[in-house]
Amino acid sequence: MLKDILYTGLGMGVLFKEKVQAELQKLEEEGKIKKDDAAALLKSLSQKGEEEEKRVKEIFKKSIKEVIKELGLATKEDIKALKDELSKK
Repeated sequence: MLKDILYTGLGMGVLFKEKVQAELQKLEEEGKIKKDDAAALLKSLSQKGEEEEKRVKEIFKKSIKEVIKELGLATKEDIKALKDELSKK
């Protein structure tokens, strides 16, 4: 389910980028915006999108870690520590 949510968000981002590119191309063809300005705007939007993606991923990771902790689920680190402890005995 979480994967589906992530993929849906990424898909929406791709669709948004394609629509923006199409609209910018339309504005270029109509002479309402210069090609360089359109490229700069697209680059700026792309950078902001990448920054937002990183931020959302960090929030997502933090939320998952909190849920795991609240549920008392063992992490890889917990299991490794337990194995190390048992191997010492």
